[in-house]
Amino acid sequence: MIDLGLVYGIEIDELGRAIITMTLTTPACPLTDLIEDECASTLAGLVEEFRIDWTWTPRWTVEKITPEGAEQLAALGFNLDNMPRY
Repeated sequence: MIDLGLVYGIEIDELGRAIITMTLTTPACPLTDLIEDECASTLAGLVEEFRIDWTWTPRWTVEKITPEGAEQLAALGFNLDNMPRY
């Protein structure tokens, strides 16, 4: 999620809860539930509770993908050179 540029921020509040500000590539993303489950799994044992604050500002673009994320996508067969640029 981080290497894809979807995570915009992570805060821990005064009660030890994680608040994750993130976006998706599209509001109709079919992986929203999977992403929430993966966050819960990853954070298990690190924080008691977490919340995802979904945001659409700033809009996600391919340029937000880290070099590491681009390498991972290339290994899966994605060609970022063919993705639209905004």
